[in-house]
Amino acid sequence: MQFNLSRRGVLKAALGSVLIVPALPALAGINSINEAINKAGRQRMLSQRMAKAWLAMGQGIEATRAEKVLNDSMALFDRQLVELKVYAPSDAIKNTYTELDQVWSEFKTALVGSAPDKANANRLIQLDTKVLKLAQQGTVQLEQVSGKSSGHLVNLAGRQRMLSQRTAKYYLSQSWGVNVPEAAKELSTARQEFSTALQTLSNAPEATNAIKQELGIASQQWIFFDNALNRLNDPSSSASRRAAEVFSTSENILQLMDQVTSLYSKLA
Repeated sequence: MQFNLSRRGVLKAALGSVLIVPALPALAGINSINEAINKAGRQRMLSQRMAKAWLAMGQGIEATRAEKVLNDSMALFDRQLVELKVYAPSDAIKNTYTELDQVWSEFKTALVGSAPDKANANRLIQLDTKVLKLAQQGTVQLEQVSGKSSGHLVNLAGRQRMLSQRTAKYYLSQSWGVNVPEAAKELSTARQEFSTALQTLSNAPEATNAIKQELGIASQQWIFFDNALNRLNDPSSSASRRAAEVFSTSENILQLMDQVTSLYSKLA
């Protein structure tokens, strides 16, 4: 993925400006096991990103942008699922993606079958959890095929993309007043996992200077994002403004971690 925003622009966003980021890539074909792990991991992220966008649309948060995020994410999920099914190097992995295809069909129907409605939010989150579970299973299976440290790092970096969207999803579900079991606990766990993995990725012997630079920017964005997540019940600003900040910053971190994952995927 080409990330052509200036470092200055990203750091400016961390101080409160809105960063407009390019769309995620629509790449064709899989040419290596690391690329397969990258795309498999991206499916995890997309499951959470689509739910996040749906929840934002339901609340009128960044509605136009959220609709585009949802549509783009659905299209990318469809394309990558086809690629992963074709690439699958074993029957077990192929079976995982066949099963994912079936669950994805149900999730997709829930996403676009009717306008986002609070009454349907719990059901949607249950479905995105099923999609996430199978996408995680496929990613781990592909990492096992790799058997290399680079494969693990691609998986770990790619998981950060998912966590950025998962935290935003749970924030938006709470801001809408959706009664999601253990939402606060899941949000807290995702935040801790993201912070811990940032350190692991930065300290990895395989981390190049370019990777460390991107992770440094991501760490600064994470501070901004983490602060926004802490303001769920802050009375000093409107709930919609706080939710919009979470939505936008989660997109910023996603772009940075997608770049980091791409850099790790190119390691031998």
